[in-house]
Amino acid sequence: MHNYYPEGRLIEKYDNKQSMKNLESLRYAQSIGKILEAKAIVCDNDHNLIVQLPFSKAIIPREEGAVGIADGSTKDIALLARVNKPVCFKVKEIKDSGEIILSRRLAQTECIENYISKLTPGDIIEARITHLEQFGCFVDIGCGISSLITIDSISVSRIAHPSDRFSNGDDIYAVVKSYENGRVSLSHKELLGTWEENSSLFRQGETVGGIIRSVEDYGVFVELSPNLAGLAEPFENAKPGQCASVYIKSIIPEKMKVKLIIVDVFDSTPDKAFNYFITSGKLTDWNYSTENCEKKINSHF
Repeated sequence: MHNYYPEGRLIEKYDNKQSMKNLESLRYAQSIGKILEAKAIVCDNDHNLIVQLPFSKAIIPREEGAVGIADGSTKDIALLARVNKPVCFKVKEIKDSGEIILSRRLAQTECIENYISKLTPGDIIEARITHLEQFGCFVDIGCGISSLITIDSISVSRIAHPSDRFSNGDDIYAVVKSYENGRVSLSHKELLGTWEENSSLFRQGETVGGIIRSVEDYGVFVELSPNLAGLAEPFENAKPGQCASVYIKSIIPEKMKVKLIIVDVFDSTPDKAFNYFITSGKLTDWNYSTENCEKKINSHF
């Protein structure tokens, strides 16, 4: 079990608060090298982060703000973006004057050495969504260390934008694809179940809810779960992103097809909640496809 988590996970913990309740407890945290969290309230003109502790303010000097700031491999926007958010740190120095010097860089360095550098393909880890782009989502995998999940790795069911699946601040699980040159590449879809696992949640003859993901001349693709979509016949005025009520006409495992009939479509905020089929351990091979289907979708770690 590791002790390195995405930023924001420690800030409300009792042990974290007790370690910062006064100067004496903070000195003890310094002596044992403990990683703590508090909110950054200001980034000053010199890009130092001012952190609000329960009993005082403290400073994270610019070059202590993140791994890579000193050599330019990390841009200063990474510091500005932490304002009004929790930051992790180790206590670097408590001066006789009472000034408290913190280091986020030291916390990140420890996280990299003791946790991230030891990750191998197939490891299932916890992460937190920090930023969404058209091409994918950035996640914090520990102490503010960032990784990317590309849009095609988020789910089997295709989405137009990562915001169709996630929101900033979401806590998720992910699986390590690779660790090269200090960068971790992640995937997500392998944790959302195979075609068979997802289709077993539905029955022919049921009417269920879904989300319209694409509208084609030949029909409408409706997502029933993040890793399962079905095809319905064309439906007038159906648009991507709408919610739908659909009748399950048939489920065909050997072709990995679900045939649907749209009962109704309507504008509503889709429910982004989903279930994980795997949340721990290590993957080696993941086969989405059914045994007798010619089309093969799989991942090897």
